[in-house]
Amino acid sequence: MPGGVSRNTVLRFPHPLYAEKGEGCYVTDVEGVKRLDFANNMCSLIHGHAHPLIVEAVTKQLQKGTAFTTATEVEVEFAEHLCSRSNSFDQVRFVNSGTEAIMACLKAARAYTGRPKIAKAEGAYHGSYDFAEVSQTAKPENWGDAQSPQSVPVVHGTPAGVLDDVVVLPFNDVERAIEILDQVGDELACVLVDLVPHRVGLIPASPEFISALRKWTKANGALLIYDEVITYRFGYGGTQDWYNETPDLTAMGKFIGGGFPVGALAGKKEIMDVMNPRHKPLLFPHSGTFSANPITMTAGYTAMKLYDEDAVERLNQLGEKARDTIREAIKIAGITACVSGAGSMFRIHMKENVPTNYREAYLTSEENILLQKVLNQLFANGIMLIGTCSGVLSTVMAEQEINILGEKMVQSFRNAIEE
Repeated sequence: MPGGVSRNTVLRFPHPLYAEKGEGCYVTDVEGVKRLDFANNMCSLIHGHAHPLIVEAVTKQLQKGTAFTTATEVEVEFAEHLCSRSNSFDQVRFVNSGTEAIMACLKAARAYTGRPKIAKAEGAYHGSYDFAEVSQTAKPENWGDAQSPQSVPVVHGTPAGVLDDVVVLPFNDVERAIEILDQVGDELACVLVDLVPHRVGLIPASPEFISALRKWTKANGALLIYDEVITYRFGYGGTQDWYNETPDLTAMGKFIGGGFPVGALAGKKEIMDVMNPRHKPLLFPHSGTFSANPITMTAGYTAMKLYDEDAVERLNQLGEKARDTIREAIKIAGITACVSGAGSMFRIHMKENVPTNYREAYLTSEENILLQKVLNQLFANGIMLIGTCSGVLSTVMAEQEINILGEKMVQSFRNAIEE
C-alpha cells in the first residue's frame, strides 16, 4: 500500500495505528493500548463502536445475505425515515460515500440546469471528486487575492478545464460572493455549501450568507446544494434546521450508515427525477453495485432511529460542554489557542482568536508544528482526535468523558509547550 495505508488520514509515524477492537467510545490497538475516541472514524460513528442494537440488526441481515440484484424492503423504510426528518427531502437516492453523494448532486444539478459550472467556498472540503475538491488545499502562494480567490487544484495533473468550471467564493462574505456569482450568471449549475465547513475552520455559515446564496440561485436559475455529509448530525433534520432557507439538494454520508460505507442525496422531486429511468430522455443514468445494500441500510436505519430528537439535543449540549471545557483547559495551560465548532464537534486552532474564514484558519508553519505536538501528546495521553485537532462526540459519551478530555488537554498543552 502506498505509504503503508489505504487512506492518508490514518498515517502516523513510524507506522499507522492498528486497531484490535472498539467498544463504546474506546478503541484498543493491537498493542493493547486503550484510547478515548473523539475521532469516531472521521465523524461516521454516531453511536460509538459496536453498538449492541446495530450489531444485532446487522447480524440478522448477514444471515439473510449481503447484496442482491434487487432492492430490499429496508431500503424503502430507510428512505421514508430520512424523508420524514427533513422538509426539503421529497426523494432520496443511496450511494456508498460522501464523495459519491456530492458527485451525484453536482451531476444532477448539471443535468437539471444544462449548465457546466459550480460554485463553492474557498477551503471547503467536499470529498475527492475533481470539481468538488478545487481550492480545498489552497495556499498563500497560489490562492490569489482575497476578493477574487483562484481555482486551485488539489491533485497534480488536474485538467485546466476542471478549474475553469469551478467558481471559488470567499466564505461568509456576502457582498463579494454575490459579485463573483454575478460574473458567471447563467453558466452556473449550482452553489455547493457546507453549513459548518470543517476545513474552513469549523465555523457556521452566517444566516445572511446562506440567505444571499438562496436568493441569488433562485433569481438566476441555479440550484443550492447543502453538503451535510458531516453536519446532518447537528439537527434532527440536519443543520439546515438552523436556517430559514431550504436547499434544492442535500448530500449526506458518514454517520447515516451506522458505521458502514454510505452516502445519500435527497431533495426536490423534480430535480431528483433526472435520475428516474422511467422519464425520457433520461438525463442522468445513475447506479452503483453496492448502493443501498441491505447491510448498510439495516445499520443506517437502526442508527438513525436511535438518533432521535432527544439524542440530538443531548449530544449538542454535550458538544457545548466540550468546547467550554477546552476553553478552560487552554486558559489553565497558558497556551495560545482557541476552539471553534458547533453541535457535537469542536476544532482547536493554535491561534489567539477563532478564525472567520479559510485564510484566517490557515496554519503558519510554526502553528502547524505546535498543532502536531499537541496531537501527539493527546495521543500519548490516550485521546484520539482527527488530524486537524478536531473532535466529534458519540451518543455513548457522557460528562465523564468530557472531563477526561479536559484533564488530558491541560496536560498535553503543557507538554507541547515544553517540547
